[in-house]
Amino acid sequence: MLKKVRVRGPVGRPRTRPDAVAGDKAYSSRGNRNHLRKRHIKAVIPEKADQAANRKKKGSKGGRPVSHDAGLYKDRNTVERLINKLKAWRGIATRYDKKPESYLSGLQLRGAMIWIKDLTKTTP
Repeated sequence: MLKKVRVRGPVGRPRTRPDAVAGDKAYSSRGNRNHLRKRHIKAVIPEKADQAANRKKKGSKGGRPVSHDAGLYKDRNTVERLINKLKAWRGIATRYDKKPESYLSGLQLRGAMIWIKDLTKTTP
């Protein structure tokens, strides 16, 4: 999924490497963290309790505890709410569209619908 990321700035071409990636505990695997570390991307992912216990059990060979920015992790809530709005559309939630192009088109259509709805709320 990181290969599709494009972070637009005020000028120039979009960056393909974000400053940080936030995820829930399901994405706290060593492989995910190593991939982000190699690309110099900050991981904002809390450690699972069982992973922390295994690391502590190994003692000094278990490595350092992972750290994450609690403030950035709280901002993840905004993204989660958007995903829930997207999934409110049955075609996206159930993945009826089998082709990636059709699914992406559905996501873009639903995103436009959400954007227009939010736009009408702010303008009188």
